[in-house]
Amino acid sequence: MPASPQEAASDKKQVTRREFLNIAWLASLGFLTLNLGGVTYLFSMPRFKEGEFGGLFTIGNVSDLPAPGSAPENYPKVKLWLSNTDQGVMALYKVCTHLGCLYNWNTQEGKFICPCHGSQYDIDGKVIKRPSRKDLPDYSDMVEEEDGKLKLKRLPD
Repeated sequence: MPASPQEAASDKKQVTRREFLNIAWLASLGFLTLNLGGVTYLFSMPRFKEGEFGGLFTIGNVSDLPAPGSAPENYPKVKLWLSNTDQGVMALYKVCTHLGCLYNWNTQEGKFICPCHGSQYDIDGKVIKRPSRKDLPDYSDMVEEEDGKLKLKRLPD
């Protein structure tokens, strides 16, 4: 004789509170692991596009280089000064080595002057007047020519 629906329902094993909490704990642990794995994967993927930090920067055309002996060209997008000296083209990082201010070229005096504390540098990036003790970083080795364009391999640190 078939069992009544009430007897069939009572024969089913019900989930205890402890089993339910174990299942909930394991499910939340699984979701956490899945989320951390996804974030780790996205973080590890390189996303260097042109113009972003770590990517390749187009500075300009080779024909736009400053003439030898002329004032340096400012490239604020990549924080560089390009100057054409007796040693060749120099790409000087635009951050003062004293305390990190952005310095400018003073055309009247013919040198770079930091507005924060008065450090001065010549066109080659050598210290003329302190408080800065280090010369300006030269990133000329990271500038390359490609199809008539000047490209910076990476942004300076």
